[in-house]
Amino acid sequence: MVIMGQCYYNKTIGFFYNNSGKELSFHWRPKDVVVVALGLTVSVLVLLTNLLVIAAIASNRRFHQPIYYLLGNLAAADLFAGVAYLFLMFHTGPRTARLSLQGWFVRQGLLDTSLTASVATLLAIAVERHRSVMAMQLHSRLPRSRVVLLIVGVWVAALGLGLLPAHSWHCVCALDKCSRMAPLLSRSYLAVWALSSLLVFLLMVAVYTHIFFYVRRRVQRMAEHVSCHPRYRETTLSLVKTVVIILGAFVVCWTPGQVVLLLDGLDCKSCNVLAVEKYFLLLAEANSLVNAVVYSCRDAEMRRTFRRLLCCLCLRRSTHKSARYTPSARTGASTSIMLPENGHPLMDSTL
Repeated sequence: MVIMGQCYYNKTIGFFYNNSGKELSFHWRPKDVVVVALGLTVSVLVLLTNLLVIAAIASNRRFHQPIYYLLGNLAAADLFAGVAYLFLMFHTGPRTARLSLQGWFVRQGLLDTSLTASVATLLAIAVERHRSVMAMQLHSRLPRSRVVLLIVGVWVAALGLGLLPAHSWHCVCALDKCSRMAPLLSRSYLAVWALSSLLVFLLMVAVYTHIFFYVRRRVQRMAEHVSCHPRYRETTLSLVKTVVIILGAFVVCWTPGQVVLLLDGLDCKSCNVLAVEKYFLLLAEANSLVNAVVYSCRDAEMRRTFRRLLCCLCLRRSTHKSARYTPSARTGASTSIMLPENGHPLMDSTL
């Protein structure tokens, strides 16, 4: 018998799932296998791509600029999201029933913290780009201390929103307020999280729209004085493409999840949110992979750094293998290898 106002910390996960009407499986269903297989694939790709982005930013001094610090923080947040989702994949399906309440809150908190940090960093990148464009600078001249404070603020907000449910914003003591998608969380938490993400998106739309119209006006004025209409059209189209990719990726990956979270948070009983929640969460996690492509891989210098790192890794492996099979090779001689993308020779010691 459920008594309103009473806390149920001594109950099992199954108790809360039954209360919310969410099915708790005790054996592996085809749906569970598909979700885990896709989730593990996405998680591994997220980890590898974002590790590569972090390594590129750390190894190339040209990236030691505020915008690249924020890109590095975005990669770190997405890397954390990959770890959190990997943890979820190893604690989902029939394994969910074996979780303690604390274990369930840890699983959920990791996801909430990492995804919040990723979304907040996307907004910070938009603001930094806006400052740079308005100041007619290639990169913002924000002091490093301010960038560090901005990054710390992102993680404080993410940790606060991710840890709050485990301490107070849950429904362990108010079963009538439990959500269906996350049976231990209050519906109000889901609604606030969804509305916060929607607010971030609207702010990003406003910022990038202002950047677009500002740059278009300036390029158009330049085109009136210089005969460079083809370049004007090329610049405008490139800017439109960039804005569409950035906002489009966010909409495609985040909007479905935000909609079902909001519907569940508003207690829409006729909405079958449980039928699609796992796939929409996977789509939101895929945004951590898309971010690396949209924000980093489209940078020509970043791509050159990627190739250099991967070439160095391959050459180091081949050198290690050849050393194993040719023990009589001469030592002390340095070989110069020319990389075609930048033309700078690299010595063996750097490979």
